[in-house]
Amino acid sequence: MPQDIVIRRERPDQPEVMALLHALDEYLASLYPPEANHIMDVASLCAPEVRFFVARLAGPGGGQAVGTGAVRVMPGEPATLGQRYGEVKRMYVDPEMRGQRLGVAIIERLEGALRDEGIGFALLETGRDQTEAVRLYERCGYAVRGAFGGYPDNGLSAFYGKRLQD
Repeated sequence: MPQDIVIRRERPDQPEVMALLHALDEYLASLYPPEANHIMDVASLCAPEVRFFVARLAGPGGGQAVGTGAVRVMPGEPATLGQRYGEVKRMYVDPEMRGQRLGVAIIERLEGALRDEGIGFALLETGRDQTEAVRLYERCGYAVRGAFGGYPDNGLSAFYGKRLQD
């Protein structure tokens, strides 16, 4: 990751950040039908159980936003054997910044936030056709798993999980 990037917790309802989220939404809409896109809107990203992070180029005024990622802290459920988990959401890196390991850095920051809260599992749902995202998650140690969180196993989704603590 470039040294001039800072990843910190911020609100998602900033115009510059919402533009990144909109770009992600457009990309997902180009790949999947609306019912297959499980997108958290900006209001949902402001909920107390969500930790939202923004990657910025270092610079005056906080620098340009170039990536996002969030984790939603979830209660235990049968699919997690009753253990709380963090669900990775809204991962996005500006296309001009790709190839610099920024996605890895965002994932590591999200996982660190979960560890700080004593949460030992990170789960995610992504689209099977998002090959770059699938490669990122697999490189970061996420393994294929079954559906969770009420997501339908519709053949378009890919489900991944990673143990963060022993």
